[in-house]
Amino acid sequence: MSGAPLVTGGAGFAGRHLVEHLRERGEEPAAPPRSDLDLLDADAVRAAVRELQPSAVFHMAALASVRRSWEEPRRTLVENLEITLNVLEAVRTEAPEARVLVVGSGEVYGEPERLPVDERALLRPQNPYAVSKAACDLLAGQYGDSGRVRCVRTRSFNHAGPGQSDDYVVGTLTKQVAEAELEGRDEALLRTGDLDSARDFTDVRDVVRAYATMIDAEPGAYNVCSGHSVRIREVLELLREAAHVEVRHEVDPARLRDHDVPEIRGSAEHLRESTGWEPEIPLERTVADALQWWRDHLGA
Repeated sequence: MSGAPLVTGGAGFAGRHLVEHLRERGEEPAAPPRSDLDLLDADAVRAAVRELQPSAVFHMAALASVRRSWEEPRRTLVENLEITLNVLEAVRTEAPEARVLVVGSGEVYGEPERLPVDERALLRPQNPYAVSKAACDLLAGQYGDSGRVRCVRTRSFNHAGPGQSDDYVVGTLTKQVAEAELEGRDEALLRTGDLDSARDFTDVRDVVRAYATMIDAEPGAYNVCSGHSVRIREVLELLREAAHVEVRHEVDPARLRDHDVPEIRGSAEHLRESTGWEPEIPLERTVADALQWWRDHLGA
């Protein structure tokens, strides 16, 4: 029995940071018996959990792009729910003492009636990805409420930082600036979505620190967020301060979302009261570190 934590989606953006954070705490995550473990294969997931006997499971794997969910709604809905079911069933039958954290999204709230939104708010998802995460949240809640699995659910708002892909706003803006710098241009002309959209950003390193802390919290749903909303134009100003070139922008219609919510801001009071967690990394550092990662990655 390894007793080590198991991280699904450990090769993803937040997953890589969580694995690194666990190692820094002296907890080496369990390695699946097969590197190509297919989470859509229920029997394979059960076999892996049976062999590893993890002390905790951080379920982070998902199709996580809102944009792609509009292009592939069926795949997003079916696969995200199915892999979550497979993980929960594997723990229930093969490692019932393991604690489980199912990573969800603040997107499940849609456009809330009031801000900041807390965990008592209705779920009103506004895109296929958000619908899939709401379904996973409800499924995990049902397993937890029935006592079948000791399960904590996160509703994680926007997070950013080094290593984020250009599918996401901070990732794409920092990548475009890094490309301009490396190409020796005098300026970076950024193609953006709606600069007046306001989002609740938390550094990914603070987010995974929350995950590692809340795995021991009482079962239930917890927002993971900063509690502050920042307009994308403010993120752009922070990027201008960190860039080595002049930064201009133009709106790209392809980057405008259907059914976009104008402002998202969460309350992390429940998480704070339960675990003492607080975000520590300011957005200025998040943006600067994300830009430096792209410089290093593209220049390697």
